[in-house]
Amino acid sequence: MPYLITIIFVVVLTACLKVVGSAFDLVNIVLLYLFPVLFSAVRWGKGPSFLAAGLGMIIFDFFFVPPVFSLTVSDLRYLISFIVFLSVAGLTASLASKLRRQIRQAEQKEASTAALYALSRKITAISDVDALLQQVLQHISEMLDAKTAIVLPNLMGEQRIEVYPKEDSDWAKDEAHLSISSWVYKHNTSAGRGTQSLRESSNLYIPLDTDHQVHGVFVVDVGQRSMADMPELIRIIEALSDLVAVAISRVKLADEAKVAQLTAESEKLRTALLDSLSHELRTPLAAIIGSVTGLLESEAIFSPEDRRELLLTIREGATRMNRLVGNLLGMVRIESGMMRLNRQWCGIEDVVGVALVQLRDALQQRKVTIHIPPELPSVSLDDVLIEQVLINIISNAIKYSPVGSEIAIEARHDGDRLELWIKDEGTGIASADRARVFEKFYRGEATKHIPGTGLGLAICKSIVEAHGGRITAIPNEGKGTIMILSFPLQFAEKDGNGNDSFRSENFNY
Repeated sequence: MPYLITIIFVVVLTACLKVVGSAFDLVNIVLLYLFPVLFSAVRWGKGPSFLAAGLGMIIFDFFFVPPVFSLTVSDLRYLISFIVFLSVAGLTASLASKLRRQIRQAEQKEASTAALYALSRKITAISDVDALLQQVLQHISEMLDAKTAIVLPNLMGEQRIEVYPKEDSDWAKDEAHLSISSWVYKHNTSAGRGTQSLRESSNLYIPLDTDHQVHGVFVVDVGQRSMADMPELIRIIEALSDLVAVAISRVKLADEAKVAQLTAESEKLRTALLDSLSHELRTPLAAIIGSVTGLLESEAIFSPEDRRELLLTIREGATRMNRLVGNLLGMVRIESGMMRLNRQWCGIEDVVGVALVQLRDALQQRKVTIHIPPELPSVSLDDVLIEQVLINIISNAIKYSPVGSEIAIEARHDGDRLELWIKDEGTGIASADRARVFEKFYRGEATKHIPGTGLGLAICKSIVEAHGGRITAIPNEGKGTIMILSFPLQFAEKDGNGNDSFRSENFNY
């Protein structure tokens, strides 16, 4: 087709020149025949342009050089003109063809750079290897209009197809692919069409390597493309392979960093847990062992009041240990996702009452004031878990406040939420620690000398949030801390008198 168009161009130009030829001399006419030469060189290359030059010289001699309609010339100087014309036409065609080739290479490089940039943007935020490879294969397949696959080694070092286009995967599963990929992987050398190894193959195998580490093999079905086009295609595919290799390396390093971080955090948590447990268990165990030993070995010297006091000490130590074990089991259920809410309608004063009853021994040296308005609606919650929350918070208030101080519990109805405020007069929480006291194993600097695991408030936060609520810590006026529990309200049904049938008697004291 290019040659036919070139011939038509020369013929049409000749016809036009025959019509208006009397207005031009022979020098102008011969220069006009350079137009088909330039057009053909820029559009199609050297072949059509040389045809235009030769055909133009013959037609010029036949139709315009005396004697016309003959290939003979009356003046030998025309032969020099023909030689100059052919030389100029050939040189012009060569330069134009070279320029065309350079423009084509520049366009290919621009397209390659744009493809690399688009691919790099697409895979930058991907942190999963499978998702990364799927995106890479889809992008490169569309870019090259060719089937592609990535072969990765398994844990045993054997080559297998890790990711491939699901709808066209039969060719990638061939044993020959895996054998060649294994050789490329071991020798870190390209193979396939256009390379030094298996150059007549219809596939191209490029190792995915970074810093002398091979991550896998990139396979492209290039078909029977011309060997002249393969060097540029190989350059593009190698650039894409380098980008893919870096992306795979980045994801693997990120995974290894996460594992290392989790391992370090697990070790830190294990050390903190063992340290906290050793302190938290030693005190009640020592009290229990001492009291039991005294009762066994010196029973005769103890009065009934002394025995009762020792038994109360044993019960207090056992209760403290039971609370510790309960917190540990609660954290295990929360971390494993096994915590389930058993919601029931109840008045908040009932939950507070049960928590205070369980802490009555520890509260003997504290003043407790409670204000819960009788018109508060019932709330739907898991009373056992909320009791555990209140026990942990009130236990902290007892632990970190002096003997004889006051603990105040107040319930409030704030719009569509019910709030429970627990105030103490203890050491308080530093402003820098308020955002972190609900983290596992976190202990404030001012209270690290007091035994504790750092699990209580973390468990409270998880339980309250499971109810759709919030827990916050704010400073109390003067000194101490206020823990605020906020729960969403779902109003219960009323009885015949219009009262909330789930509310108990007034609990304020």
